Amino acid sequence: MTLLVLFRLVHFISLMTLFGVALFRPLLIEARGLPPLRRLMDPFLCMVALFALLSGFGWLLATSAQMAGGWPAGIQPATLRTVLFGTFFGHVFGVHLVLCLVQLVYWRIPGWRSHTPALALGTLALGTLAPVGHSAMFSGLGGGLMVLNQLAHLLATGAWIGALVVIICAKFKPQLIEFNEVAKRFSPYGTPLVGVILLTGVVNVRVLTGQFLPSGSPFATVLAVKAVLVLAMLALALYNRVQARREQPKGLLLSVCVEWCCGAAALVAVALLGTLAPVPLGVV
Repeated sequence: MTLLVLFRLVHFISLMTLFGVALFRPLLIEARGLPPLRRLMDPFLCMVALFALLSGFGWLLATSAQMAGGWPAGIQPATLRTVLFGTFFGHVFGVHLVLCLVQLVYWRIPGWRSHTPALALGTLALGTLAPVGHSAMFSGLGGGLMVLNQLAHLLATGAWIGALVVIICAKFKPQLIEFNEVAKRFSPYGTPLVGVILLTGVVNVRVLTGQFLPSGSPFATVLAVKAVLVLAMLALALYNRVQARREQPKGLLLSVCVEWCCGAAALVAVALLGTLAPVPLGVV
């Protein structure tokens, strides 16, 4: 269980970083600043893509082990074939892993790369995680709407996470990129993105548990921690928006870093929530 949570956490952070960077790097950085920022970030992003692929395989193996009742049985070829070809999770996740591999190959290509393939691959890789979570509990129209809600939740979170990475990295190129200006350009996006994260999260909770404020289960406890972290993100996003408008922002870099850390901590809760039952055992 612990390994499954760890693999899920690394996978979420990696894919969200790749998607968010691909989306916001061309939006936040002026043309003259993009080449040096690419030289700074692309080797790091290549490593992130590698972590995404390896953690994806780890997620598959840990899930197989969970289904089989232990690692020795879970990593057997026959068990893995059953998981991949005999379950809905396996069908979707197999495609997902192929996308992660293609994404890694893309980031390994030397030289200049277009933003469009990076964004397309990032969107597809992150989007294929939407049907394999708790939304798989539902079918028909309701199931489709849950997948769409989860897709919006994942993409908004990924956009936010990746944008903050771009902003933080911009600080390392002060001679070509004005950090405060980059933060100012993101400020109109930050608060709405966190709002989408909060709204779609509330919808997920209401549909999964039948309540807006569930209690009495490990799922509810972890969910409460996540909710506090998301509210902290929202407060920091509002603070950053106010500071970015000033000629001399105070503590903006520290605030952005703390905001990213709150998001990473919230993803720890997300990684754990995916392994917990939304409703306590015995409750229908």
